Amino acid sequence: MRRLVLVPTVLLALVVPSLPATASSAAGAVAWAPCQEDPTAECGTLSVPVDWSRPGGEKFELALARRTATDPAARTGSLVINPGGPGGSGVDAVLKNWLGFSPEITRRFDVVGFDPRGVRRSNPILCSLELAVQAPDPLSLKSQADFDALLAFNERYRQDCRSRTGPLFDHADTGSVVRDLDALRAALGEDKLTYYGVSYGTLIGQLYAERFPRRVRALALDSNMDHSLGTAAFLESQALTVQDSFDEFVAWCAETASCALHDRDVRALWHELLARAERGELHLPGSPEVTLSRFDLIGQAFGAFYGPAYKELAEFLAALESGGQTARAFLTPPSALAENVINDPTQVFCQDYLLPIRDYRDFARHMRRSAAVAPDMLLSAAAHPITFACLGTRGPIPNPQHRLRVDHTPTLLLGNALHDPATGYPWAVGAARQIGREARLLTYEGWGHGIYGRGDCPTAAFDGYLTSLTVPAKGARCPAVPPAELSTLKARPIPGPVPGLPGWTPATP
Repeated sequence: MRRLVLVPTVLLALVVPSLPATASSAAGAVAWAPCQEDPTAECGTLSVPVDWSRPGGEKFELALARRTATDPAARTGSLVINPGGPGGSGVDAVLKNWLGFSPEITRRFDVVGFDPRGVRRSNPILCSLELAVQAPDPLSLKSQADFDALLAFNERYRQDCRSRTGPLFDHADTGSVVRDLDALRAALGEDKLTYYGVSYGTLIGQLYAERFPRRVRALALDSNMDHSLGTAAFLESQALTVQDSFDEFVAWCAETASCALHDRDVRALWHELLARAERGELHLPGSPEVTLSRFDLIGQAFGAFYGPAYKELAEFLAALESGGQTARAFLTPPSALAENVINDPTQVFCQDYLLPIRDYRDFARHMRRSAAVAPDMLLSAAAHPITFACLGTRGPIPNPQHRLRVDHTPTLLLGNALHDPATGYPWAVGAARQIGREARLLTYEGWGHGIYGRGDCPTAAFDGYLTSLTVPAKGARCPAVPPAELSTLKARPIPGPVPGLPGWTPATP
């Protein structure tokens, strides 16, 4: 019987290195042409160094796509975007209109997406799918021998990915992406950068502001990372935010008659399903040959919270209980690009965050603390597996955590939902405090991951900032769009692939 495996990868220097004034000088120009996948958009590439410390060394091609402003007379410039991840494709975001920008944005800006280094078309980090699905389930580790086996697996997997990818494997950090972004800004002919990033894309924007403050026009950062956290703070804050999303789901079911679990004890049912999963007795609706582990079940709920797809999650859980065959899953398994190979961006995170765990005793302590703050969800399907997948990484890493030091930029707009399952609201508060007077935080009082497009209020705030540099008032808040009404908004996928699940994508509605 085949088991559904959620493979870990997501869904995050104490001294900032000084950068030369001509950081973009090692890059070339862009020759735009109609995209093969969609001739209504333009595609191109930009040649940039694999290793920015050796600008004259080996190069790779950064993949680009853009849709030009629909009103050339009103054009403000280029808006560069990143849809998250790590591993989200900016090219796909442009070609498929993932981010759902308003007509005012598309009228005024050329919307430009890029695949960050190591992602999709930009020298992708390639790994064996057959090996990837052998990654240990983080909820199955019970001893030091299991922990040692995890470290041995991680090393074997890293070496497989390194051998398939080439030199860029060791230069996939977001600090290098920031250098690529500045080269792109220059190649687009922009003196200053206008940028929208969501989820892991906010880390790109934060570090750009830190390293190139005088080259910023506007940075709109939606659902923010906090790059200052150590192991305990990172894992516990993520456990807390995903438990908050579970609590909100339970409350919604209690007060919503259309919930398939209305008037049921949702927590009791959830724990019954977790117990069945632990015994190997839980099967994916419609696919009885697929067995769900506890971690698989948690991952499906986590994917639903991104929407949030509360109604669909309740139906899914009811089908799991009854053995129904009609409810759809929220994530679909990874598929090979070719010859059983996948693009796995785990290494990006491993070069941005050093989150050591010494041994099994230390591992078990972190798991107990996470379960204490998340008694239903137990862990984050994003933060925990990607942290465990990076164990064994040898320091120093190229882009380690540090508190942001941003000075001499225009005001940066940070936005976040109160009930975000992946980038919790405290992360946005922390990032805004680190940035200081250059930051303005917009609070969306609702649910889900990514606030742009969730009603008129956050959309108008982001649009006004990007087009006219209008900054929301201090302490500005946007009312929540009720979950039942979210289906009336333009459907869009989870911003970037779900961190922690390489190759996994949201199921097609």
